[in-house]
Amino acid sequence: MTENINQLANQIRKDAVASIYHAQSGHPGGVLSCIDILTVLFHQIMTPPNIRKQNYSDDYFILSKGHAAPALYAVAASIDLLKRSELKTLRKLNSKLQGHPDVTHLPWVEISTGSLGQGLSVATGIAKALKLQNTNQQVYSLIGDGEMQEGQVWEAAMFASHHQLNNLTVIVDYNKLQSDASNADICTLEPLQDKWRAFGWHVIEIDGHNIDEINHSLKPQNNTTAPRIIIANTTKGKGVNFMENIPFWHGSVSLSEDQFSAAMKALGCSDIDIKEYY
Repeated sequence: MTENINQLANQIRKDAVASIYHAQSGHPGGVLSCIDILTVLFHQIMTPPNIRKQNYSDDYFILSKGHAAPALYAVAASIDLLKRSELKTLRKLNSKLQGHPDVTHLPWVEISTGSLGQGLSVATGIAKALKLQNTNQQVYSLIGDGEMQEGQVWEAAMFASHHQLNNLTVIVDYNKLQSDASNADICTLEPLQDKWRAFGWHVIEIDGHNIDEINHSLKPQNNTTAPRIIIANTTKGKGVNFMENIPFWHGSVSLSEDQFSAAMKALGCSDIDIKEYY
Protein backbone atom coordinates (compact mmCIF):
# COMPACT_ATOMS: atom_id res chain seq x y z
CA MET A 1 0.00 0.00 0.00
CA THR A 2 2.81 2.43 0.93
CA GLU A 3 4.62 1.70 -2.33
CA ASN A 4 1.43 2.35 -4.26
CA ILE A 5 1.00 5.73 -2.58
CA ASN A 6 4.65 6.60 -3.28
CA GLN A 7 4.11 5.80 -6.95
CA LEU A 8 0.90 7.79 -7.01
CA ALA A 9 2.59 10.79 -5.37
CA ASN A 10 5.35 10.65 -7.98
CA GLN A 11 2.77 10.62 -10.75
CA ILE A 12 1.06 13.62 -9.18
CA ARG A 13 4.46 15.39 -9.03
CA LYS A 14 4.92 14.86 -12.77
CA ASP A 15 1.42 16.18 -13.51
CA ALA A 16 1.99 19.26 -11.35
CA VAL A 17 5.36 20.10 -12.91
CA ALA A 18 3.89 19.68 -16.39
CA SER A 19 1.04 22.04 -15.57
CA ILE A 20 3.51 24.69 -14.38
CA TYR A 21 5.55 24.23 -17.55
CA HIS A 22 2.51 24.79 -19.74
CA ALA A 23 1.48 27.80 -17.67
CA GLN A 24 5.00 29.24 -17.90
CA SER A 25 4.42 30.46 -14.38
CA GLY A 26 4.10 28.90 -10.97
CA HIS A 27 5.67 27.94 -7.67
CA PRO A 28 7.30 24.54 -8.21
CA GLY A 29 9.33 24.49 -4.99
CA GLY A 30 6.39 24.65 -2.59
CA VAL A 31 4.23 22.52 -4.88
CA LEU A 32 6.69 19.64 -4.83
CA SER A 33 7.27 19.87 -1.08
CA CYS A 34 3.62 19.24 -0.15
CA ILE A 35 2.52 16.56 -2.64
CA ASP A 36 3.22 13.54 -0.42
CA ILE A 37 1.06 15.12 2.30
CA LEU A 38 -1.81 15.90 -0.06
CA THR A 39 -1.65 12.47 -1.66
CA VAL A 40 -2.02 10.68 1.67
CA LEU A 41 -4.67 13.11 2.87
CA PHE A 42 -6.91 12.80 -0.19
CA HIS A 43 -6.33 9.09 -0.87
CA GLN A 44 -6.07 7.57 2.60
CA ILE A 45 -7.51 9.90 5.22
CA MET A 46 -10.23 12.28 4.16
CA THR A 47 -13.71 11.64 2.95
CA PRO A 48 -12.86 13.64 -0.15
CA PRO A 49 -14.87 16.61 -1.39
CA ASN A 50 -17.08 15.98 -4.38
CA ILE A 51 -18.49 18.04 -7.17
CA ARG A 52 -21.78 18.68 -5.39
CA LYS A 53 -20.18 18.99 -1.93
CA GLN A 54 -22.13 19.81 1.23
CA ASN A 55 -22.65 16.14 1.93
CA TYR A 56 -22.80 15.82 5.68
CA SER A 57 -20.17 13.09 5.65
CA ASP A 58 -17.56 15.10 3.76
CA ASP A 59 -14.44 16.31 5.50
CA TYR A 60 -13.16 19.78 4.77
CA PHE A 61 -9.79 20.84 3.36
CA ILE A 62 -8.36 24.34 3.15
CA LEU A 63 -5.18 24.93 1.13
CA SER A 64 -3.97 28.00 2.97
CA LYS A 65 -0.75 28.23 0.93
CA GLY A 66 -2.79 28.95 -2.18
CA HIS A 67 0.26 29.36 -4.42
CA ALA A 68 0.62 25.56 -4.22
CA ALA A 69 -2.58 25.25 -6.25
CA PRO A 70 -0.93 23.07 -8.97
CA ALA A 71 -0.40 20.40 -6.31
CA LEU A 72 -4.05 20.57 -5.28
CA TYR A 73 -5.21 20.43 -8.91
CA ALA A 74 -3.02 17.43 -9.70
CA VAL A 75 -4.30 15.59 -6.62
CA ALA A 76 -7.85 16.55 -7.58
CA ALA A 77 -7.29 15.03 -11.01
CA SER A 78 -6.12 11.83 -9.35
CA ILE A 79 -9.54 11.44 -7.67
CA ASP A 80 -11.49 12.53 -10.77
CA LEU A 81 -12.51 15.97 -9.53
CA LEU A 82 -10.76 17.25 -12.63
CA LYS A 83 -9.72 15.79 -15.96
CA ARG A 84 -5.95 15.37 -16.25
CA SER A 85 -6.11 17.18 -19.60
CA GLU A 86 -7.40 20.25 -17.74
CA LEU A 87 -4.11 20.56 -15.87
CA LYS A 88 -2.55 22.05 -19.01
CA THR A 89 -4.94 25.01 -18.70
CA LEU A 90 -3.34 26.23 -15.46
CA ARG A 91 -3.26 30.03 -15.29
CA LYS A 92 -4.72 30.33 -18.78
CA LEU A 93 -7.34 32.97 -19.60
CA ASN A 94 -10.86 31.72 -18.72
CA SER A 95 -9.50 28.50 -17.20
CA LYS A 96 -11.02 27.39 -13.91
CA LEU A 97 -7.52 26.49 -12.75
CA GLN A 98 -6.18 29.86 -11.71
CA GLY A 99 -2.86 30.48 -9.99
CA HIS A 100 -4.62 30.23 -6.65
CA PRO A 101 -7.72 28.12 -5.90
CA ASP A 102 -10.86 29.97 -6.98
CA VAL A 103 -14.09 28.99 -5.24
CA THR A 104 -16.19 30.59 -7.97
CA HIS A 105 -14.92 28.08 -10.54
CA LEU A 106 -14.25 25.00 -8.42
CA PRO A 107 -17.26 23.89 -6.36
CA TRP A 108 -15.18 21.49 -4.27
CA VAL A 109 -12.90 24.30 -3.06
CA GLU A 110 -14.13 25.76 0.22
CA ILE A 111 -12.55 29.19 -0.10
CA SER A 112 -10.32 31.13 -2.46
CA THR A 113 -6.90 31.29 -0.87
CA GLY A 114 -3.68 33.06 -1.58
CA SER A 115 -3.58 35.88 0.93
CA LEU A 116 -1.21 34.15 3.29
CA GLY A 117 -2.17 33.55 6.88
CA GLN A 118 -5.94 33.51 6.35
CA GLY A 119 -6.64 29.86 5.63
CA LEU A 120 -6.23 28.77 9.21
CA SER A 121 -8.81 31.32 10.37
CA VAL A 122 -11.33 29.94 7.88
CA ALA A 123 -10.55 26.36 8.85
CA THR A 124 -11.00 27.26 12.51
CA GLY A 125 -14.38 28.84 11.82
CA ILE A 126 -15.56 25.75 9.94
CA ALA A 127 -14.33 23.49 12.74
CA LYS A 128 -16.23 25.53 15.32
CA ALA A 129 -19.39 25.41 13.20
CA LEU A 130 -19.14 21.61 12.87
CA LYS A 131 -18.74 21.34 16.64
CA LEU A 132 -21.93 23.33 17.12
CA GLN A 133 -23.67 20.98 14.68
CA ASN A 134 -22.30 17.98 16.60
CA THR A 135 -21.00 16.22 13.49
CA ASN A 136 -17.99 13.91 13.16
CA GLN A 137 -16.58 15.75 10.15
CA GLN A 138 -12.93 16.69 10.26
CA VAL A 139 -11.27 19.88 9.05
CA TYR A 140 -7.76 19.81 7.58
CA SER A 141 -5.67 22.78 6.52
CA LEU A 142 -2.23 22.87 4.93
CA ILE A 143 -0.26 26.00 5.72
CA GLY A 144 3.17 27.14 4.57
CA ASP A 145 5.88 27.80 7.08
CA GLY A 146 6.32 31.39 5.87
CA GLU A 147 2.64 31.94 6.72
CA MET A 148 3.45 31.62 10.38
CA GLN A 149 5.10 35.02 10.14
CA GLU A 150 1.55 36.42 9.82
CA GLY A 151 -0.13 37.49 13.06
CA GLN A 152 -3.54 36.17 12.02
CA VAL A 153 -2.23 32.62 12.30
CA TRP A 154 -1.66 33.06 16.00
CA GLU A 155 -5.07 34.66 16.58
CA ALA A 156 -6.66 31.58 15.01
CA ALA A 157 -4.38 29.33 17.07
CA MET A 158 -5.62 30.93 20.30
CA PHE A 159 -9.27 30.64 19.24
CA ALA A 160 -8.97 26.98 18.23
CA SER A 161 -7.43 25.85 21.51
CA HIS A 162 -9.81 27.94 23.61
CA HIS A 163 -12.78 26.25 21.91
CA GLN A 164 -11.15 22.79 22.12
CA LEU A 165 -11.44 22.16 18.38
CA ASN A 166 -10.10 18.62 18.28
CA ASN A 167 -11.78 18.18 14.90
CA LEU A 168 -9.17 20.54 13.40
CA THR A 169 -5.83 19.34 12.02
CA VAL A 170 -3.27 21.76 10.62
CA ILE A 171 -0.28 20.51 8.66
CA VAL A 172 2.73 22.80 8.29
CA ASP A 173 4.70 22.26 5.09
CA TYR A 174 7.95 22.98 6.88
CA ASN A 175 10.43 23.25 4.00
CA LYS A 176 12.16 26.14 5.82
CA LEU A 177 12.55 28.33 2.74
CA GLN A 178 10.58 31.26 1.44
CA SER A 179 10.81 33.49 -1.59
CA ASP A 180 14.13 35.17 -0.92
CA ALA A 181 15.99 33.07 1.63
CA SER A 182 15.52 30.73 4.57
CA ASN A 183 12.81 31.42 7.15
CA ALA A 184 15.55 31.63 9.75
CA ASP A 185 17.19 34.50 7.86
CA ILE A 186 13.93 36.40 7.28
CA CYS A 187 12.14 35.89 10.60
CA THR A 188 12.90 32.76 12.55
CA LEU A 189 10.09 30.38 13.56
CA GLU A 190 11.96 28.33 16.10
CA PRO A 191 11.33 26.92 18.63
CA LEU A 192 8.28 25.96 16.60
CA GLN A 193 7.00 23.01 18.64
CA ASP A 194 7.21 25.01 21.86
CA LYS A 195 5.26 27.89 20.36
CA TRP A 196 2.33 25.72 19.30
CA ARG A 197 2.32 23.86 22.62
CA ALA A 198 2.22 27.21 24.39
CA PHE A 199 -0.90 28.02 22.38
CA GLY A 200 -2.54 24.83 23.64
CA TRP A 201 -2.15 22.57 20.60
CA HIS A 202 -1.30 18.89 20.36
CA VAL A 203 1.97 18.88 18.43
CA ILE A 204 3.31 16.09 16.21
CA GLU A 205 6.53 16.31 14.18
CA ILE A 206 7.08 14.03 11.20
CA ASP A 207 9.08 13.49 8.02
CA GLY A 208 6.73 15.06 5.48
CA HIS A 209 7.88 12.69 2.74
CA ASN A 210 7.47 9.45 4.72
CA ILE A 211 4.11 8.01 3.68
CA ASP A 212 3.68 5.87 6.79
CA GLU A 213 4.48 8.76 9.14
CA ILE A 214 2.10 11.07 7.30
CA ASN A 215 -0.69 8.48 7.38
CA HIS A 216 -0.25 7.70 11.07
CA SER A 217 -0.14 11.35 12.10
CA LEU A 218 -3.29 12.27 10.15
CA LYS A 219 -5.61 9.63 11.55
CA PRO A 220 -8.45 11.13 13.63
CA GLN A 221 -7.65 11.52 17.30
CA ASN A 222 -10.02 10.72 20.13
CA ASN A 223 -7.83 11.13 23.19
CA THR A 224 -7.41 14.89 23.38
CA THR A 225 -9.58 17.99 23.35
CA ALA A 226 -6.82 20.05 21.74
CA PRO A 227 -6.57 20.94 18.07
CA ARG A 228 -3.70 19.19 16.34
CA ILE A 229 -0.75 20.55 14.40
CA ILE A 230 1.54 18.33 12.38
CA ILE A 231 4.92 19.88 11.71
CA ALA A 232 5.94 18.08 8.53
CA ASN A 233 9.61 18.49 7.69
CA THR A 234 9.82 18.67 3.92
CA THR A 235 12.22 19.53 1.12
CA LYS A 236 11.45 22.43 -1.16
CA GLY A 237 11.49 21.17 -4.75
CA LYS A 238 11.35 17.54 -3.57
CA GLY A 239 12.20 15.08 -6.32
CA VAL A 240 13.83 17.50 -8.76
CA ASN A 241 17.49 17.69 -7.86
CA PHE A 242 18.22 21.10 -9.34
CA MET A 243 15.28 22.64 -7.48
CA GLU A 244 15.75 21.05 -4.06
CA ASN A 245 16.47 23.53 -1.26
CA ILE A 246 16.95 26.45 -3.67
CA PRO A 247 14.84 29.54 -2.77
CA PHE A 248 14.75 30.67 -6.44
CA TRP A 249 12.29 27.87 -7.21
CA HIS A 250 9.77 29.19 -4.71
CA GLY A 251 8.28 31.12 -7.64
CA SER A 252 6.78 32.60 -9.59
CA VAL A 253 9.04 31.14 -12.27
CA SER A 254 8.81 29.70 -15.76
CA LEU A 255 10.46 26.50 -16.94
CA SER A 256 12.41 26.36 -20.19
CA GLU A 257 11.97 23.28 -22.34
CA ASP A 258 15.36 21.98 -21.18
CA GLN A 259 14.48 22.58 -17.52
CA PHE A 260 11.12 20.88 -17.98
CA SER A 261 12.76 17.87 -19.59
CA ALA A 262 15.38 17.68 -16.83
CA ALA A 263 12.73 17.95 -14.12
CA MET A 264 10.60 15.20 -15.63
CA LYS A 265 13.60 12.91 -16.04
CA ALA A 266 14.48 13.51 -12.40
CA LEU A 267 10.97 12.29 -11.59
CA GLY A 268 11.52 9.13 -13.60
CA CYS A 269 10.13 9.99 -17.03
CA SER A 270 11.61 8.57 -20.21
CA ASP A 271 11.89 10.69 -23.38
CA ILE A 272 8.72 9.02 -24.66
CA ASP A 273 6.90 9.78 -21.40
CA ILE A 274 7.93 13.43 -21.62
CA LYS A 275 6.55 13.77 -25.15
CA GLU A 276 3.13 12.75 -23.87
CA TYR A 277 3.12 15.78 -21.58
CA TYR A 278 3.57 18.28 -24.41
